Amino acid sequence: MGKKRIIKKAGGGMDSGLKSRSLSRVPKKKIDSGVLHIQATFNNTKLMLSDKSGNAFMWSSSGALGFKGAKKGTPFAAAKVGEVLGEKAQIMGMKDVDVIMRGVGSGRESSLRAFSSKGIGVSSIKDMTPVPFNGPRAKKPRRV
Repeated sequence: MGKKRIIKKAGGGMDSGLKSRSLSRVPKKKIDSGVLHIQATFNNTKLMLSDKSGNAFMWSSSGALGFKGAKKGTPFAAAKVGEVLGEKAQIMGMKDVDVIMRGVGSGRESSLRAFSSKGIGVSSIKDMTPVPFNGPRAKKPRRV
């Protein structure tokens, strides 16, 4: 007869166990203002929260929340990351943040909107995407 195969359909949603685990590890320190670093690539969106001097307190990414493959780079996954980090910052007592964005991924705006929806004020937004001024030699064009 053999073993029966069980096929699981991937809903593409966030793993609730990973979200609750992420929220359980919140630092006990109280900080009123900080810096939110957003790195949005085509494949993933990473958010890091630090104080004004640059000491990192917490971070999260769409991969850490259970999104896999191409779903990690979507605006939906980035919004979920922003919500989780916003909840963590709210627990810490954060009032306002300065935002530093890097990258050209699709999760730039959605992660910031989800973060600010948790009641934390955004005082400034800087786009610090690294842009090469000439940089290394470009790849030769592909011949088809």
